[in-house]
Amino acid sequence: MIRVLFVCLGNICRSPMAEAVLRDMVVKAGLEQEIEVDSAGTGGWHEGQPPHKGTIEILNRYDICSDKLIARQVISDDLTNFQYVIVMDDSNMEDLLTFGSAHPNTYVGKLCDFLQNSVYENVPDPYYTGDFDEAYELVIAGCKGLLEFIKNRG
Repeated sequence: MIRVLFVCLGNICRSPMAEAVLRDMVVKAGLEQEIEVDSAGTGGWHEGQPPHKGTIEILNRYDICSDKLIARQVISDDLTNFQYVIVMDDSNMEDLLTFGSAHPNTYVGKLCDFLQNSVYENVPDPYYTGDFDEAYELVIAGCKGLLEFIKNRG
């Protein structure tokens, strides 16, 4: 089983959005027996809470299931139990390193690394910008690129 973990700051906006989007893509591709998707935050302020209402609204708008999305904080075992750990921005990457070292075979990168011809290096945090549409567009494009990357790696 290939395991993918998305990471953002509080695990209520970007990373649960990416979790739901990639999970939807995985199901539509018939890969749910091969790829598992989760998300977590580097901070624990929202642990146990559902996603931000803006995330829920945009997922509902595009008919993507948001059931069972509950915020949690990254734990050190995540860096060895997931084959792909994908962060939303540079700050998340720096914070992630405080939880320990990733397994040598774990791919750690940013979601925007999977965008084609984009000026974005980070997914802006809609908790602060209020722009859930922008975050969604970047998440959709990044998840498409990530899924192709995973499939190409076998």
